[in-house]
Amino acid sequence: MMAKARHMGSAISASIMCANPLSMGADLDRLAHPSVAWFHCDVMDGHFVPNLMLSVETVKAVKSAYTKPLDIHLMVERPESMLAWFPFGPGDRVSVHYESTAHMHRVLSMVRERGALPALALNPATPLECVREVAADIDMLLLMTVNPGYAGQPLVPGALDKITRARAMLDGMGYAHIPIEVDGNCSLQNIPLMEAAGANIFVAGTSSVFSASAGIEQGLANTLARLKHTG
Repeated sequence: MMAKARHMGSAISASIMCANPLSMGADLDRLAHPSVAWFHCDVMDGHFVPNLMLSVETVKAVKSAYTKPLDIHLMVERPESMLAWFPFGPGDRVSVHYESTAHMHRVLSMVRERGALPALALNPATPLECVREVAADIDMLLLMTVNPGYAGQPLVPGALDKITRARAMLDGMGYAHIPIEVDGNCSLQNIPLMEAAGANIFVAGTSSVFSASAGIEQGLANTLARLKHTG
């Protein structure tokens, strides 16, 4: 089962919050490449996580300017009250944190009703058992491998083991088709380890695609070179 899951193919979701805010358009133009599967849009409300990012208007602008599907990650309290603010539909994905709402089934249904793919997100300390109750309602599991809120944090201890356990759980429940996305310190060093543990989708930010020293084009090339099962 593990081998089957790994051969699902690996992909990059570029974290646009890591783009230069003074030249975001130029940065995203460089990432409008077929090898980048999604533009990852981190939305933070300053309550669920201690930061504010990205604005509704920024997400709308990206949606209108590019054909690249959006990978919207809602790190907000009561996401059900904000879904209507954001532009998403068929081809896009929306991740909602288990810890953020008392009505997870309702929120996932609201996402699917608009044609997008609903995903469940878990903070590092949130038990995997939460996945069992909604596995039939999701198209992706997002595992935070750092505590959400800021880029550039070190990998949380136990993150790789949690990826392995999540993959085994999904496979054992008959959901080997559900990919695992990882978000947090997806560096050139960590990506191969995460992929080997069972992750399929990598939120690429300052430690890979948006490398300050390499530049975006070389950062993207370096990141792709670290993936074993692209597809």
